[in-house]
Amino acid sequence: MRTAVLFAVVGMVAWGFWALFADLATETLSPEAAMVISYAGGVAVALGYIVAGPGSVSLSGPGVTYALAGGLFSGVGAISYYAALKSGSAAVATTVTGLYFVVAAVLAVLVLGESLSARDVAGVALAVCAVALLAS
Repeated sequence: MRTAVLFAVVGMVAWGFWALFADLATETLSPEAAMVISYAGGVAVALGYIVAGPGSVSLSGPGVTYALAGGLFSGVGAISYYAALKSGSAAVATTVTGLYFVVAAVLAVLVLGESLSARDVAGVALAVCAVALLAS
């Protein structure tokens, strides 16, 4: 579990810097150009991780289909995020899109059959309230 938390913290910090640089990029680039260039950097990091990483890469089974579907949705989310940055506040765009976990939690319950505790539901409800406050 400690490794998972460490990776999560690194991801959180990295995405914080990503949001900053994404906002700066959209000052002089179109949202689509900023997204493509950003993803090119991300692919370079992923390839480096594969080369230097601990194991081999498996490309079999339904994981490939799920990864492609995830990539499509990620692309739609990213281009929408960059467009939101171009046309509005970075603080609001980043906060609202960062609440994707609300959608993920609902999908996990509906599609994967996972359950949410009362505390989890309260957290999601508070997150929705936060979006409503930011959007008003």
